[in-house]
Amino acid sequence: MEDSPNQTNEFNVGQRVHSSGDSTRIGTVKYVGNVEGYPDTWVGIDWDYGGGKHDGSINNVRYFHAKSEKSGSFVRPKNLCKGISLLQALEKRYRKEMYVLSTSNKKVSIELLGTREINDKLSRFEELTNASLAYMGVSSPGIPCELSTTVPNIKELDLSGNLLSEWKDVGFIFEQLPALKALNLSYNSMSPYKSELPLLKSIRVLVLNNTGVDWEQVELLRQSLTTIEELHIMGNNISRILPVSSSMVQGFDSLRLLNLEDNCIAEWSEIMKLSQLRCLEQLYLNKNCLSSLFYPDNGCQYYESEVTSCKPFQNLRCLLLGDNNISDLASVDSLNLFPNLVDIRLSGNPITDATKGGVPRFVLIARLAEIQILNGSEITSRERKDSEIRHVLLKTMFLLLLSWVADWLVITWIPLLVNAGHILFSELKNFYGIEDQKPLIGATGGPQAISSGFLSITLKCVGASMGEKQPMTKKLPATTTGSPLPLLLDNDASSLMDHGVGNDSVILVDEDS
Repeated sequence: MEDSPNQTNEFNVGQRVHSSGDSTRIGTVKYVGNVEGYPDTWVGIDWDYGGGKHDGSINNVRYFHAKSEKSGSFVRPKNLCKGISLLQALEKRYRKEMYVLSTSNKKVSIELLGTREINDKLSRFEELTNASLAYMGVSSPGIPCELSTTVPNIKELDLSGNLLSEWKDVGFIFEQLPALKALNLSYNSMSPYKSELPLLKSIRVLVLNNTGVDWEQVELLRQSLTTIEELHIMGNNISRILPVSSSMVQGFDSLRLLNLEDNCIAEWSEIMKLSQLRCLEQLYLNKNCLSSLFYPDNGCQYYESEVTSCKPFQNLRCLLLGDNNISDLASVDSLNLFPNLVDIRLSGNPITDATKGGVPRFVLIARLAEIQILNGSEITSRERKDSEIRHVLLKTMFLLLLSWVADWLVITWIPLLVNAGHILFSELKNFYGIEDQKPLIGATGGPQAISSGFLSITLKCVGASMGEKQPMTKKLPATTTGSPLPLLLDNDASSLMDHGVGNDSVILVDEDS
């Protein structure tokens, strides 16, 4: 029983509404009042999925700010609906009469074969365990206690795409449905969490995709979600993980699956804040902005200010990283360090795109030794064997090519570089007028240099008593002091050069010498 557009024309700013006759066209009231140049009252709407005519201004007069240039419009109150209660939606969904219109435009009830038994079962609300009320225009839980007595056994409830916005209404639904284990609130624009929710001991699965919830809201909800096993928060523009009281996310002692797809997380260090969730087995990070990832080499000592009691992601088995910006093999290799990781998705990253320098599937399989499922496809033992063989052959070919290139460089380029160096040096000599360096007399180095440091000396006897003796020629170092020639040099500290003795000198030896 959808409320008639003529029942009330009162709307409030911030209220969630949908278009009359189309419960999927949902928006938020941004303005209520007169519009210059148009009679009567108008409601300014910012539509969730666009489809408007302007950004909140008309004829150069701004009435509100829409989120995009074409998401705002002004609507007559009679063309908008505030929504219905949860119980009204159940009635409308599961006790709907089937009919066709006659030629006189009158409703004629019909019954399809087998539908009576189905309708009878669905109409017995006390036996209903699963209910799907997506895009039914639900805006409130309804009258207190009425819900719990009508559908006491509801375990799974889909309220996606409705008009709910207050957490107090969600808390009321939880209180009225004690058997509820799974709730989907996707595409409901939720206001910031303010009031405390009751302790939700039975809830296992909570879906908050595209609700505007950030991680600070999640931390506040954590106090009530003591037994949560699956948490889906896709499409909420989350860029940072902000724990409340420490550097690591704590609590969520039963959380097995965390879905953070289609958000704005760019740094892997933000993801590392989730590494101490002990029961976490599946982490969905598709469609974020991650460019690399790592696993800390020193395990639990990665965080300086925090003492951890288990390895990072010690029970993580499935990690989905599709459609990010990962492009380096170091990130791929780091996946081998996760203790229990067996399922990985890398499709949609540059590392898997050959046109962007990526590598083929067999290289990924060969480098990920423990992975059993890659990009949603199971890796058979045959595929792993073939991949590892192809990878070894590829590396061997690469090494051979590298060796060939090195040889080619030595043979071809090194002589060219040496020749170019000589030419350049010659040009510099000519430019600066540098003469070739001549060898220095007595220069050290080599046999010739050593021999040039000796003096040829001829000793000739001239004393009568000494008789005739043939002159004797000796080669002595020019630095020879008086020690080797004590009879020739008066001063033992003086050298031959100090006494003026040069090469080919003749020293006369008499009787007194």
